[in-house]
Amino acid sequence: METTHNADTEYLVRKASNAGYRMLSLLTPPAYMAYVLARRGRGSISINGLLRSTWIGGFAGAVGGGGVAFARYNFTNSEQVRVKRTEVAYDTDRIRAEDHSTIGGVLFAVLTPAAFWNRARIANLVLGGAALGSSVGMITHWTRNATGDPPTTASPV
Repeated sequence: METTHNADTEYLVRKASNAGYRMLSLLTPPAYMAYVLARRGRGSISINGLLRSTWIGGFAGAVGGGGVAFARYNFTNSEQVRVKRTEVAYDTDRIRAEDHSTIGGVLFAVLTPAAFWNRARIANLVLGGAALGSSVGMITHWTRNATGDPPTTASPV
């Protein structure tokens, strides 16, 4: 029984970590631009700084989301954790958001270095591009839902 609880907790921690990465990857670029504009004035925004802050923000979101989920589910009743895992596993909206985010991350991890090769360091290009792509994937997901293309619902069989 204990190993089932651990497996369910691990699954929920991974999902929360993924969600934290997506959300902070989306929120970090506007926050970085506001910070730079407020602190240094216009014209000081760099591609390298934007990409670096985006992937670091995404990493912080992944660590924070995973940590909160671990603290929440590790000390929760096994049956409640199992029910939550089943809900998360069959949440088609979440699955579709993760898919869009992953596709955007992979595409931008390749396209960003191609577009900005000499403007930033390679690690920031790849990791920051992936974080920006994740954000674009989330925006795409929300746009599809808003325009009347919601995911179909799935049910446990």
